[in-house]
Amino acid sequence: MRLHELQPAKGSRHARKRVGCGSGSGHGKTSGRGHKGQKARSGGSVRPGFEGGQTPLYRRLPRRGFNNTAFATVYETVNVGELNEFAAQARVGREELRARGLIRGKQGARLKVLGDGELTVALHVVADAFSKRAEEKIVAAGGRCERVGVMGEA
Repeated sequence: MRLHELQPAKGSRHARKRVGCGSGSGHGKTSGRGHKGQKARSGGSVRPGFEGGQTPLYRRLPRRGFNNTAFATVYETVNVGELNEFAAQARVGREELRARGLIRGKQGARLKVLGDGELTVALHVVADAFSKRAEEKIVAAGGRCERVGVMGEA
């Protein structure tokens, strides 16, 4: 078999319906669009949720709830298993992680270390927050955790 011999499986593709090709075809004259009106025109359709001018459902129902996404704390995360590539006793902070490509650097995001994986080297890890398991694993490996950031927040 060669590239020019490739073709779709038999019956998997349908020929495009050709409309407007004579009355005998059954798709002539109005081309299956019925007679006149908005839906018969090109580009003629109504947006989703439009109810013919009646106040739509999404405006009849009251707004409820609270959304805190604008004020939510955003964390960039790194797992302790990913920290094994650093030398023993090294200081590991935001800049070192970014240089190795372990975090991308979202605007205004804080750094949180999570506990997935195993840590085999003793490191001095500097971050805004640590999960309980991550802190236990870092200390168990002979390293230490240092919290930085806003006072009163983890």
